[in-house]
Amino acid sequence: MSSVAGLTGSPSRCCFQVPVGSSASRCRRRVTNLPRAWKPAEKSVLLRAESYWAGVTQRLNARKTHVIKCAMDASFGDMSDEPTAIFPRINVRDPYKRLGISREASEEEIQGARNFLIRQYAGHKPSEDAIESAYDKIIMQQFYDRKNPKIDFKKKFRAVSQSRVVQAVRSRFRTPATQFIVKTSIAFIVLGALTFLFPTEEGPTLQVAISLLATIYFIHERLQSKWRAFLYSAGAFVFSWLVGTFLMVAVIPPIPFIKGLRSFEVITSLITYVLLWVASTYLK
Repeated sequence: MSSVAGLTGSPSRCCFQVPVGSSASRCRRRVTNLPRAWKPAEKSVLLRAESYWAGVTQRLNARKTHVIKCAMDASFGDMSDEPTAIFPRINVRDPYKRLGISREASEEEIQGARNFLIRQYAGHKPSEDAIESAYDKIIMQQFYDRKNPKIDFKKKFRAVSQSRVVQAVRSRFRTPATQFIVKTSIAFIVLGALTFLFPTEEGPTLQVAISLLATIYFIHERLQSKWRAFLYSAGAFVFSWLVGTFLMVAVIPPIPFIKGLRSFEVITSLITYVLLWVASTYLK
């Protein structure tokens, strides 16, 4: 039941059509099927009813507009007019520096940096393009490196130097005083010069024997042990002569300015002197 200006009636028998709008002047009233008992004696009653329903319509329209705005805010977020953030490294040419990662970064780190920057600078097309371009360059470069691997000599040398064999060999050597290095160097340089300048038909047998005695002397001077000096010197001499022979046969080509029947022995002796100098100077 509804009450309008002191009149009572059933809503089922009364219909007011009000078009959607914000102004009461646009409201159009249509009253149909009114019983005879409801026809007012004065026009003021009908005007009051019209004003009442116009106010109700305005309130409903205002509430509907508010609900629609809230739904849009919930769906699209805060539609503010604030300017979109711009990627500060948009003009950096290096793709790694543009994404803020190192060249040793993994694929997960690269992907994470790209996703983070895309979320942070979403809405600014140049920033998004710069981030995507840097990401694509890095991925393509890594793919090319996997297809065409390069030999990293520094990495290989580091791996070899850190191996157990090399570490064990290096542990057997130490650097002596500078005066001792100069003394051993002079001795073996003199032996090498005599071997090269005065080759004999029998070969550099005398010079090789002197080099063995010099090695025993220098190792004994450092280690102060006769047995160790003799064993180390004999082992170093055999190893040096075998290495020199192998290099002359398999690696080193014939040298034009060293001629003669004993050129092979001369060059082998020179290689032996170098290795004996290393043993007598640095072996511990």
